[in-house]
Amino acid sequence: MNQEKWIPEIMYEDGIGEEVSHIPFIMVPQEESMPVLLYIFESQETGEVEPGMEGEDVPVVQWDLHQYADMSVLKENVSLEVYDMIRNALGLESLQDATHKGRQITRNIKEKF
Repeated sequence: MNQEKWIPEIMYEDGIGEEVSHIPFIMVPQEESMPVLLYIFESQETGEVEPGMEGEDVPVVQWDLHQYADMSVLKENVSLEVYDMIRNALGLESLQDATHKGRQITRNIKEKF
């Protein structure tokens, strides 16, 4: 595994309509593994401009670095209490509540088929 040479690329499905997923994906080469942490810059225009190379107005852009962690790695390496605190901080329900609701949804689907 040589993660120094491989750079993950965030991709989106092509197409239009309901059948297209809006969830991005990363094509992971067979000899590599999915990163446990992704760094992504947020780029946002400030509404201000500055002069460009030829005197034209160029928007001023603010860059903020964000980090996204693999929740399964956190789940395996922290206590359930800490994991639920992380989920709560992200606006998610506790694992127990989410699991219960997920099982109920599965039961409802099975009953219809």
